[in-house]
Amino acid sequence: MEGLETNEVLGCTRCGLCRGRKNVVFGEGNPDARLVFIGEGPGEEEDKQGRPFVGRAGELLTKMIRAMGLKRADVYICNVIKCRAPGNRSPTADEVAACWDHLVKQLKIIRPRVIAALGNPATHALLHTTAGISRLRGQWQSLPMLDADLADIKVMPTFHPAYLLRAYTPENRQKVWSDLQEVMRELGMPSK
Repeated sequence: MEGLETNEVLGCTRCGLCRGRKNVVFGEGNPDARLVFIGEGPGEEEDKQGRPFVGRAGELLTKMIRAMGLKRADVYICNVIKCRAPGNRSPTADEVAACWDHLVKQLKIIRPRVIAALGNPATHALLHTTAGISRLRGQWQSLPMLDADLADIKVMPTFHPAYLLRAYTPENRQKVWSDLQEVMRELGMPSK
């Protein structure tokens, strides 16, 4: 993973986001992970540190991973786009397209069994859909035929941890936990 990160991504100038970034936020975790969490893009804190999901949403994601009986080091965590969008806005279609090859290469190296797509932008990008997360979450999806190497990966859309921080209700918490339990079943992990 290091060679890909250094050679192709750190110097990327494919879109205008490169002009405002402090750091490229490539991803981190186990390069042999069976489970990959994919968000939309780095926030302010992630841009400062050069690591994904290190702000408040990252703290919640870490708790979610622990609730599954895993550690962050057991999974891989990345985003659809690798540079922060101004004002933490959702990435544009052009920005997603500019980063798309980087994400596909990451997935081809990792070859996960399952992707947890966190929130609308990540779900839209991965599944090439405009359907909302509330409609798609909790249902297994297949990656569109990006590459024969990625055809077997299952996708579980669920709410983004940042959304949960804004709308942390028992109902939303239960929905996400139900989604994560589906992921655990698919991976052959004991349910909690």
